[in-house]
Amino acid sequence: MSLLLSKSRKLICLKPKIGFLSSVYHHHTFISPNLRTPFRILGLNQPHFASFRFESTKAQTQLNPMHSIHNDSQVLDFPGGEVKFTSHLNFIPETREERVHCYRVLDDDGYPITSDFAQIEKEVALKIYTDMVTLQTMDTIFYEAQRQGRISFYLTTVGEEAINIASAAALKTDDFIFPQYRESGVLLWRGFTIQEFANQLFGNKNDYGKGRQMPIHYGSNKHNYITVASTVATQLPHAVGAAYALKMDAKNACTIVYFGDGGSSTGDFHAALNFAAVLDAPVIFFCRNNGFAISTPVSDQFRSDGVVTKGQAYGIRSIRVDGNDALAIFTAVHEARKMAVTERKPILVEALTYRAGHHSTSDDSTKYRPAKEIEWWRRERDPVSRFKKWIEREGWLNSQVESELRSNIRKQVLQAIQVAEKQEKPQIKDVFTDVYDVSPANLQEQEKSIRETIRRHPQDYPTDVPV
Repeated sequence: MSLLLSKSRKLICLKPKIGFLSSVYHHHTFISPNLRTPFRILGLNQPHFASFRFESTKAQTQLNPMHSIHNDSQVLDFPGGEVKFTSHLNFIPETREERVHCYRVLDDDGYPITSDFAQIEKEVALKIYTDMVTLQTMDTIFYEAQRQGRISFYLTTVGEEAINIASAAALKTDDFIFPQYRESGVLLWRGFTIQEFANQLFGNKNDYGKGRQMPIHYGSNKHNYITVASTVATQLPHAVGAAYALKMDAKNACTIVYFGDGGSSTGDFHAALNFAAVLDAPVIFFCRNNGFAISTPVSDQFRSDGVVTKGQAYGIRSIRVDGNDALAIFTAVHEARKMAVTERKPILVEALTYRAGHHSTSDDSTKYRPAKEIEWWRRERDPVSRFKKWIEREGWLNSQVESELRSNIRKQVLQAIQVAEKQEKPQIKDVFTDVYDVSPANLQEQEKSIRETIRRHPQDYPTDVPV
């Protein structure tokens, strides 16, 4: 927040329903907004990415707004760029003849189908796998803790582990993370401990939010991870503003903002993309298209070819990726970051995946989709199993190490719960702090009132909340 506020002062001075992944593609293809056909990274002999901007229309050219470039055609020199005239009555079709391809590296059995991907060292690969297993284990145990009534709410990342961990692995620690609410794995990658997760879920005195946020609403200044907000897509324009601030300060960093397919149905999504494109803000828009906005399938949300084409509509380079393929995610985000930072431009990544769990502990997804479909995705498209097969073939993992890893992580999560559960809650005064430098009269009256109420009715308040 302080970053954005400091930049806002400077700005005052300025004048001027997902189906099965049918079509996959083994070249990472970014759709260039100003080209009719996609530009692909195919080899070292070609430039990495095409970057075309319409030339600005100069004032003096307005005196001659029309000029011939061929005998049978004219061009209108219109603000934003030259536009050719045509005698053909041609409406742009509402959809492409073929859907945008989906970039993939590993097939369902964990075999690479291309060599065109960012190479990962053994240590990084093992950390990616370890963190995906940790995320799975945390989700299983914390979900059960909610069902036991020990925490009030929880939300899992089942089926989306690769999106979390692999995308985080491709970023730098100076990059700012603007999460939605299903990106706990990104924070895990950056060093947030299991105990810190548990403290937030239980809202104890060691919770950085002082118990004032719902469970899973994590945040960390240390890790450049902006606190989660439940409001859908409000983080998108924030990420653009922060990215523009980084650009103004000539920082070698970018922002990345995560959102779901439902988030693309909000006004903030469209405003954010337009601002990012016009301002050339170094931001990565990462859409987790898991087919459902809670219970609403994508077929009831939009008629476009997913979200990837919306980036092109706003003049933003975009790519569609297999969200269950850790290597594809890593490669796409690695390249996206490189472009965002070096070219100072926004990039959109759409990851096709499937939420293989309920939306949250408040949801029963079998009410709006077949249980067999959920189980098929869990069994056949599990991103963790796919990545495991690859690292096993590389000789970096064996069954004994795997067994010890899962057992150790499970013990850590259970221990973290026991510790977090025994800690006191934040003090009553923390309800009223951290907003005003000097507490106003109305808040002082409210604090006095609640203390008096607790004194008169102590049996109605938990004993682990210090007064």
